[in-house]
Amino acid sequence: MLGGLGDLMGLLKQAKSVKERMEQLQAQLAERRYEADAGAGGVVARVNGAGDLVSIRIRPDLLASGPDAEMLEDLVRAAVNAALLKSRNSVREEMAQLTAGLNLPGLDLLRGPASAE
Repeated sequence: MLGGLGDLMGLLKQAKSVKERMEQLQAQLAERRYEADAGAGGVVARVNGAGDLVSIRIRPDLLASGPDAEMLEDLVRAAVNAALLKSRNSVREEMAQLTAGLNLPGLDLLRGPASAE
């Protein structure tokens, strides 16, 4: 009977440790930057590990050539989505390493949506 309680206490201790490491990892990831471009470097998007858009750069010669608004919107969207995908995949890998061997219910939800690889 007490053996089961010991297992539960060990699981709770392990979960607390993972939670602390996860908080540290989230802070580190928020500082990381992921960059992607579209239109042969015409538009460059940079996001952080928290999934926030940090910056957008549009090459001046692209603007000078007078692209239509729809094309520019498509390039911006493509660059941002590519940068976000890099960020999500990196976060997912880090979380998988952090939680390796743990089989806690709901843990897969913390790892984020599946990538579009």
